[in-house]
Amino acid sequence: MIKLLELPTMQLEQRIKQEIEENVVLEEDERPEDEELPRQISVEEYLREDDTPSYKSRANNYSRDDKQRPVYISGGRSLQEYLVEQLGYCSLNEREMRLAIFIVGSIDEDGYLRRDMTSICDDIAFTIGIESDESELEHLLDVIHGLEPAGVGARNLRECLLLQMGQIDINSRPRRLARKILTDYFDEFVKKHYEKLISRLQCSEDDFREALAEIKRLSPKPGNLYSEGGTDTTPYIIPDFILDYHDGRFALSLNSYNVPELRINRRYMDIIRDMVKADGTVRNEDREAVQFVKSKIDSAKWFISAIKQRHDTLMRTMQEILEYQQEYFKDGDKSKLRPMILKDIADRTGLDVSTISRVVNSKYVQTSFGIILLKSLFSEAMQTESGEEVSSYEIKNILQQCIDDEDKRHPLTDETLMDILNGKGYRIARRTVAKYREMLNIPVARLRKQI
Repeated sequence: MIKLLELPTMQLEQRIKQEIEENVVLEEDERPEDEELPRQISVEEYLREDDTPSYKSRANNYSRDDKQRPVYISGGRSLQEYLVEQLGYCSLNEREMRLAIFIVGSIDEDGYLRRDMTSICDDIAFTIGIESDESELEHLLDVIHGLEPAGVGARNLRECLLLQMGQIDINSRPRRLARKILTDYFDEFVKKHYEKLISRLQCSEDDFREALAEIKRLSPKPGNLYSEGGTDTTPYIIPDFILDYHDGRFALSLNSYNVPELRINRRYMDIIRDMVKADGTVRNEDREAVQFVKSKIDSAKWFISAIKQRHDTLMRTMQEILEYQQEYFKDGDKSKLRPMILKDIADRTGLDVSTISRVVNSKYVQTSFGIILLKSLFSEAMQTESGEEVSSYEIKNILQQCIDDEDKRHPLTDETLMDILNGKGYRIARRTVAKYREMLNIPVARLRKQI
């Protein structure tokens, strides 16, 4: 049950289907049933049962108007297939074509070639039996660099951006400056030493700003420019809970839309009945078969029970989170989030902290204001000078506001941000400011500098 508890909805669906494949006794149940699971498991009990119950979650979570809708998934060419198709239009002989296809197969989904040529040479020799050298592969890589999307096959960011610059007309001063920056001053550009660059390039701030705008139009991940095939790592999110708020009332339910309902196949119950004699004993020649079927039924009932217990634990935990953060769930205003740690919910549910951690990890709730990661609702409590407890979200919101409003020529350092927060009554150290800034994915002041 603990392992099932950790699984989000999509993985739970896969786990259930896996169990159905492995256990012949289990099958999907299309009809609702209300019977309780028996506590004792024995051959005699199997014979006394009129039916074998299943767990039930869909009946409480969906209206009668809900219908199963097929999900259609359209496929397309992958990035590698698209590149191989383009290679067909290049003037390559059979040997070069095989080598080029092998190089394309080494390109990552984001469009970069992160393997060195020596390793690729070795792999080619072992895999397809062709002896090649780095100069030959470099020549073929130059061919790949001319394919679409621009920048594909680059070994690093600088090469990627220069390849994209090479496929556009350099017909203006900003574009010429942009190419010179990437060619001769890439390290200074990455570190945002803008004053030094302006001095070395002997250009005005306006020209430099336009050159930066040209660079920003380029893509740091050329593979993302090709989207027909998509990737397996696309972050689709299926919420585990659905929360509605209407007329001052909350309606919370588990999202079990695609999760199969399970029950035990009655045919195997009949098999046991046929093998058991009138006096309740089993013939010696049937004992092994009865034991096998019984073990499968035991396993199936345990699995069904574990799924039901998972549903109950998830609902119990989410209900307490909802009650604890009612004001936030009404409109999604993060300033209304109360400080909340795992122990708070563990105390309210009577469950262990580790169980609560498994419940909130990788679980999402769908609300009227968006899909929310449960883990993001937990925050530390900070004390103001007056002794009032506030959520760390409040501190992060102030940090975000300060950085949004800062002078981008002279960004605020962590020490300055600490002084601002202390001036507002929040007792906070500089290292805590740095931690919250990193949690907000905001770079240090030097990297936020703009011209």
